[in-house]
Amino acid sequence: MTVRKTLEEREAQFLSQFATLSSKSAGRVYQEKPCDYRTDYQRDRDRIIHCKAFRRLKHKTQVFIAPEGDHYRTRLTHTLEVTQIARTIARGLFLNEDLTEAIALGHDLGHTPFGHAGEEALNTIYPEGFQHNVQSLRVVEKLERGMLPIPGLNLTFEVRDGIVNHTGDGVPCTLEGQVVRFADRIAYINHDIDDAIRADLLHQEDLPKGPLELLGATGNQRIDALVRDIINSSAAAADHQGAADKIIQSSAIGAAMNELRYFLFQQVYIGSRAKVEETKVSQMLQMLYRYYLANPEEMPPDDRQDETPDREVCDYIAGMTDRFAMTDFARRFLPAAWQ
Repeated sequence: MTVRKTLEEREAQFLSQFATLSSKSAGRVYQEKPCDYRTDYQRDRDRIIHCKAFRRLKHKTQVFIAPEGDHYRTRLTHTLEVTQIARTIARGLFLNEDLTEAIALGHDLGHTPFGHAGEEALNTIYPEGFQHNVQSLRVVEKLERGMLPIPGLNLTFEVRDGIVNHTGDGVPCTLEGQVVRFADRIAYINHDIDDAIRADLLHQEDLPKGPLELLGATGNQRIDALVRDIINSSAAAADHQGAADKIIQSSAIGAAMNELRYFLFQQVYIGSRAKVEETKVSQMLQMLYRYYLANPEEMPPDDRQDETPDREVCDYIAGMTDRFAMTDFARRFLPAAWQ
């Protein structure tokens, strides 16, 4: 018996009846020989961590564009915080931690440079519109080159479903994917408050009193309260209804979290000093877009996928880091000093 088979048997014995077992996966688009010592979801996690798109997250904006301080979150640290929160919830509900981890690590692979400002810029100029969750799925299905000549990373269906449905109107088909949806929101609400206070955009006394009284005054207290509530509420629903068909919050805790999220939109995400550079971001990315549409031969060959010109340019710009986009813009549009 292989190590993988032993791990699969342990999942069946130990995990909740509502967990997604790796041995029951709907599989991959391209059939592969199973690994002897990793389950399919562990294998997916490893492929995501080792891909180029994951490494680029360390130089992509979370909220603050190209911050000078060392302690502001980036898209990579956000991803790691989401993963930690999601695994804790999955563990508390005896769900599949490996599947949860793979989805969480891959959920933002398609995010643009400069965070949501970059996303809005591409959504404005790309004819078919742009959503980072859809782009994340495109990254793992087509743009990465993990197993040539097979396109993409050839991840399992459940991981791909969780990635594309971590935000937006879709609902993940697994409870593990639903856990990541909640973990994403829990993470960014709390770490964005922390970063906004560090940036002097907010002060502790500015935060709405009701949610703090219910959830806690500090970020770690609030995360703990939110995680505990999801575990307890989802477990109770399973006990009373006989089937845990979704991950839920209690109404009071959910309302408190949503109030904090609304507060952040009003005070940080829209119209704050952190956003004053976003007009420049939009102009810069749209100028780069038009430039490469007119000069496609100047994109690296690996980023030309025999798609429409608009699609190829959109993929290229979405994959850029903040600093690469700024350097490339300077090279294309700013005069160089005479040598």
